[in-house]
Parts: sequence; C-alpha cells; structure tokens
Amino acid sequence: MKTKATAPSMTGDVTSLADPASFESKTYAKVGRRLIPFLMLCYLGAYLDRVNVGFAKLQMLNDLRFSETVYGFGAGIFFLGYFLFEVPSNLMLHKVGARNWLARIMLTWAVISACFVFVKSPTTFYVLRFLLGVAEAGFAPGVILYLTYWFPSARRAKALSLFFMAIPLAGIVGGPLSGYILHAFQGVHGLAGWKWLFILEALPSLLLGVAILLYLDNGIAAAKWLTDPEKALLARNVANDNAHKVAHVSIRSFIGDRRLWLMAAIYFCVVLGQYGLTFWLPTIIRKSGVADPLWVGVFTAIPYLCAIIALPLVGASADRHRERRLHLAIPMLVSAAGFATLPMLGGVGASLVCVSVAAAGILASSSQFWSLPTALLGGMSAAAGIAAVNCFANLAGFFSPAIVGWLNDLTGKSTAGLIFISVAIVIGAGLVFLVPAKTVNR
Repeated sequence: MKTKATAPSMTGDVTSLADPASFESKTYAKVGRRLIPFLMLCYLGAYLDRVNVGFAKLQMLNDLRFSETVYGFGAGIFFLGYFLFEVPSNLMLHKVGARNWLARIMLTWAVISACFVFVKSPTTFYVLRFLLGVAEAGFAPGVILYLTYWFPSARRAKALSLFFMAIPLAGIVGGPLSGYILHAFQGVHGLAGWKWLFILEALPSLLLGVAILLYLDNGIAAAKWLTDPEKALLARNVANDNAHKVAHVSIRSFIGDRRLWLMAAIYFCVVLGQYGLTFWLPTIIRKSGVADPLWVGVFTAIPYLCAIIALPLVGASADRHRERRLHLAIPMLVSAAGFATLPMLGGVGASLVCVSVAAAGILASSSQFWSLPTALLGGMSAAAGIAAVNCFANLAGFFSPAIVGWLNDLTGKSTAGLIFISVAIVIGAGLVFLVPAKTVNR
C-alpha cells in the first residue's frame, strides 16, 4: 500500500505516517474486503444446511407421515447437540487455530446434511438433526471470536452486521433455490424432491470447507497479504482493546459472572424469534394462499431482502453513535410488532409485510447483540464466553420450533405460537436495559 510518507520501520511504528487516520481506515477496509465476504459465504452455507428442513417439511411430512410436533422436535433437537459441543469447539478453535477447525466443522456438517436422504422414521430424523448440531457447533461463535482477533470493539458492530447479512442472504438465495429443487427434482431418478434438497444444498459447504484451508489465516501475524505497518497497527489496536476487558482467572469466576447470564437471557429471546421465523416462514407463506413450492420459495426471499437492507444501516449507526443498547432493543421491539400483527391479517400481501418487518428487526437484533459481550471479554475468556452465551441462548432454537409446533397441533392455528414468540422478544428487549451503558458503548 502506498502512503504519503516514508514507510515506517519494520518495528511497526506507524506514528510517522502523514495521515494516520486515513492509513487506519484503509487498513481496516482491506481486512474487511479480505475476510468478511468469504466468511459470509461460509455462514450462508451453514445456515442453508441448518434451516433447509423448513422447506423439506413441505413434502417430507406427507411422505413420511410426520406430525407438526415431530417436525418441531426434530428441527429443535439440532440445538441440543449445538449446546453440548459449542464451548469445547470454541476453545479448540482458540487453541489450534481458526483455519483447520472451521474447515473441520464445515466438512463434517456437509456430510451429515447429505445423509438426510436416508430419513425414514422420526428416530432417524432426530438422530441426524442432533448430529448436525454437534457437527456445526462452534462455527458462528467461532467466526465471532475470529473477528475479535482483527477488529476492536469500536469497529466490530459494522463487521458483525456485514457477517450476519449471510442469514438473510441464505433466505434470498436459499428460498427460491429450495423451492426450485422441490418443484423441479421431484421424482428425478426415483428420489423425492426433499431428498434432492438435502443432497444438492450440502455441496456448497463441502467445497467451502476445502476453500477455508487454502484461504483463511489464523490471525494477524500469519496474514501475508498485510504489510508490517498494517500488522502492527491492527495488533496494537486489538491489544489496547483487550486491555479494558474482563479476563476470568477461574472457571468458578467465569460461571459466576452475572453479566454473561444476562447476555445469554437476552440472546435466548433473540434466537427464539430468529428460528420462529426461519423454521416456519415457508409454512406461513403457504398458509397465506401460496401452494406451489417454487412460489413459496420466491416469496420467502422478500422478508430476507428487507433484512439485508436493515442490517448494515443499523450496524453503521451503532458504530457512528457508539451506542449499543438502543440499537439492539429497538429492532427487537419492531420484530415483536411484526410477529404479533401477523395473525390479525390475512392474504399474501399483508402476511409478507408483517414477516418482512419481523425479519428485518430480528436479524438486525441478532447481529447487534454481539457488540455487547465482545465489548466485555478478551482472550480465552472471549473464546469461552462467546461460546457459552451462544450455546445457552441457542437452546431457544430447540424450544422455539418445539413449542410452536406443539401449539400449532394443540390449537390447529398458528396464532398462539406467534404471540408466544412476540412476548418473548419483548421480554428480551426489556432485559437489554439491565446492561450498564458505560460497559458496552465504546
């Protein structure tokens, strides 16, 4: 990179640069261009394999004679495996390096996802969903941890919001793609469309798992695409940022940190809403009057398109104002309003408006949440803390589809499940204000 002054010495001193602020901005832009698009692509593959069961449901339940309760429990049991293995996974990533461990995660879950073609009974469905959770455990919190190696707290909200754009991108790409596969591949070579769905959507994760080994660096020091002054700048900023964070000295003090449990409770409510959306959105669209799986897939892309617009706007605003709590709580309340209003309206258009509001709010909340715990924790505490918060909160991924599925079977309607989700999100928004502003607004 060219600068306006003589390049700093190999010791990493950048104070002699004529425009240090410009140098810093360009350096972080370079890091962002290198890491974020690739990590987004990986998470898109992860999220696609995690939630494509929502589209498979449109055919699989009839073929296998599964009830809504069986589907809800199977969709949710993924998160029990996730819960049990997430903290060990993140600790291993911190110990052995991001490149090998993230590749291991992706390759394993790709194989298991393809194995859903063999599902014939509820038991097989439950076992494979559980194993998929075990395989994927640690990927999202691992990437969040990985980004703390590069970006200080003041720059992290925007990076996280861009990374989490992979979720609505998965909906934009995955919805029409899943609908097309169900529509076009039904009966090809004697296989049901939902079986082709699991086979074909496992392939991107398999290829990306190999690509991680060739592309990703474990940290700043190993990045050959950075100059020595750029490495020095990044390393110094991360070190200064970590100097203000909590470093737990024992497991007891870590578990006894009430702030971590508060974070887990807040994110539990966010995740409950997030998976209430992703696991049931195709069903909501179909019940609004859309029968063809292809058009169900097309219409499910619309809420995610709204979310992909909201995420970077909220993230940039949070960094610009150095304010975290309102930028989390307000999107949560907006999402709750979308879920609560949905049962009151009918028709495809009105339903799409409501779920679009819900999607934009809950997915913006999901990215903004991580500005809170990553502002508090550093080093090994960050590895364990991020994973612990995420794994406990992701139990909501079990409870959300299980409870909503049970409520749907019990009442014969989706109203009770949607109100349940809305109330939980409002409770989570209230908990946000128990987090001291001075600890996170940096």
